[in-house]
Amino acid sequence: MALAEPYVAPALRGRFGRTRRRTRWSSVSHVDQIAIGALVAVTLLAVVTPWIAPHSATRPAGTSLVHPFHGFVFGTDEVGRDVFSRVLYGLRTSWLAALLVIASGVLIGGLIGLVAGAAGGWIDNVLMRITDAFLSLPGPILAIAVVAALGPSLSHTLIAVMIVWWPFYARIVRGEVRALAARPHLEAARLAGVGRVRLAVRHLLPGAIPATVVTASLDVGNLVLTLAALSFLGLGAPAPAPELGAMAARGLPYLLEQWWVPVMPGLGVLFLALVSNLAGDGLRDLIGDR
Repeated sequence: MALAEPYVAPALRGRFGRTRRRTRWSSVSHVDQIAIGALVAVTLLAVVTPWIAPHSATRPAGTSLVHPFHGFVFGTDEVGRDVFSRVLYGLRTSWLAALLVIASGVLIGGLIGLVAGAAGGWIDNVLMRITDAFLSLPGPILAIAVVAALGPSLSHTLIAVMIVWWPFYARIVRGEVRALAARPHLEAARLAGVGRVRLAVRHLLPGAIPATVVTASLDVGNLVLTLAALSFLGLGAPAPAPELGAMAARGLPYLLEQWWVPVMPGLGVLFLALVSNLAGDGLRDLIGDR
């Protein structure tokens, strides 16, 4: 006869839960802890940028091409705009745009993957063939086509990227759900009469969340680089909008003498990509230790 599980008081359960969380956090390397903290800091920075930027991102703040630390932290560009303020606004635009695309991909792809994995059969086949069709679409070429049809705009570029970004999450969620559906306790729940919707929402979906969160955190860096590359090609918002890729592209003629004009936006892209990738590794280790 199986032994009954010992009773643990709610207060002790809460204490044990906090202890396990502290243990998982301490198991992550210091580099990953710093990266996760930087990820949170970048998100907060993107929210408060309009209140902390020292100057306007679109209007001149002084004379043109002033060297860094001569009254301006990152100097000024060819028009006299503060490069530091423009980089802050560029970080905000790139970061929030990446989070928006990731959120839409997780929502749309997660829903399709959940339905496909939970239903199986012909529904799974149809949804996965549609997913494969979207996976075959080249993102940059589709973005160029959309912008050519609708005009240069950040929103048009985001729409094009959203169209090709959700299938990755559909595949991941579908795979996790199919793996979970084969476990004995799910079969026992079916035999007990649990409905398909309740089974999917209460038992299958929570099991797919950790893999989706880790994938999304690792995907932010790729998306930041993709959006910066499209902006570099002129597919983002028209000037004088502060976009890191477009700022680096427009500053290339000044690279040899006024290096800070294209280099500072490029360093902003590097910073976002590096932080998001390191934080993704940290989240993967943190969630994997559960």
